[in-house]
Amino acid sequence: MNHSIVTEFIILGLTRNPEIQGLLFVTFLCIYLVAFLGNMLIVITIIYNTSLHTPMYVLLLALAIVDIICTTSITPKMLWTMLTSEKTITYSGCMSQLFFFTWSLGAEIVLFTTMAYDRYVAICFPLRYSTIMNNHMCVALLSIVMAVAVTNSSVNTGLTAKLIFCGPNTIDHFFCEIPPLLALSCSPVRLNEVMVYVADIILAIGDFTLTCISYGFIIAAILRIRTAEGKKKAFSTCSSHLIVVSLYYFPVIYTYIRPASSYTFDKDKVVAMLYTLVTPTLNPVVYSFRNKDMQAGIRKLFAPLTH
Repeated sequence: MNHSIVTEFIILGLTRNPEIQGLLFVTFLCIYLVAFLGNMLIVITIIYNTSLHTPMYVLLLALAIVDIICTTSITPKMLWTMLTSEKTITYSGCMSQLFFFTWSLGAEIVLFTTMAYDRYVAICFPLRYSTIMNNHMCVALLSIVMAVAVTNSSVNTGLTAKLIFCGPNTIDHFFCEIPPLLALSCSPVRLNEVMVYVADIILAIGDFTLTCISYGFIIAAILRIRTAEGKKKAFSTCSSHLIVVSLYYFPVIYTYIRPASSYTFDKDKVVAMLYTLVTPTLNPVVYSFRNKDMQAGIRKLFAPLTH
């Protein structure tokens, strides 16, 4: 096995057309700033306002932190490759990017399910909500989120790091993700694919099913609301949540459920943008900024600046 081991990778990015690189750079810089600043505003608002130190907003805080880690682990490097001719990333840098992205992927999937359960308890058992969703339950749920995310990321990143990369070292993607790395490996990837399938079925498909069940009970409870205005408002909130959740789950399931030989990177780049950039940008708007308590918290945060 006289192979030369790859020490760095070349990331091709979203496109090889230099004429639209500038437009893409400005577009994705704006998207990243909206996602980063929006989620950072949520983090600061919840930490600053003690009235928001409840399980519901602690889960929103966790989601915002996960979204910041997700976008920041990918987008700055992607923007740098667009702005300069330097498209290389070291092997260790690639594995680090893979670890943090995979961690945020697993954490966000489980968080969506946890937040759906929180809404289910709040709507279906409003009188028992404070008893069920107490501080101990909140800590337990966040511990499960962290444990699942770390386990998923450690296993899949560790298995990827054990692969042999002997050339070519060109990643036809805009970041280091498992599918394009498996396609580059010159060693067997069967075990990696099996573990990715297992994670996809248990995390993505399993959690999406649990999320839909929670929202099914929520919708059933909404149908019992007597006022038409109350039903309209509740359905509007639930439908927006489900749309954002679907925009995250379906692309993840599509990306990770296939063998390495079937990857089509031009299409997969567009799909990957949904769960790396679009969803983290929409989450603050859908889950937080439409909430009256969050709006009041943001106004309180900026109140000293208005005097």
